[in-house]
Amino acid sequence: MRNKISDSVKSLGGQQRKYKHFDAQKEKVYKTLLKQPKTMLMVSLETGILRANICRHISTLQKENRVFIKYKAICPISKHSAGFYTTNTKIV
Repeated sequence: MRNKISDSVKSLGGQQRKYKHFDAQKEKVYKTLLKQPKTMLMVSLETGILRANICRHISTLQKENRVFIKYKAICPISKHSAGFYTTNTKIV
């Protein structure tokens, strides 16, 4: 019984570190979008964060009203139509 409790506490500690990592990623994405409007792919290449995670972070930031779509245009990297996101309210 005692081993099960200690194992569950250890696993909880591991998840807390994982969430701190995602919080750090979210803040890195926020700061990157503060400089100038960028697409998710541009942020991914600049920060080294997977684009799937950036999509999740931008979605969360949109729900918190901390990120906005500035405009839609052709991404200079992928050459496809994409949204340019920003967190700078002075630009919006």
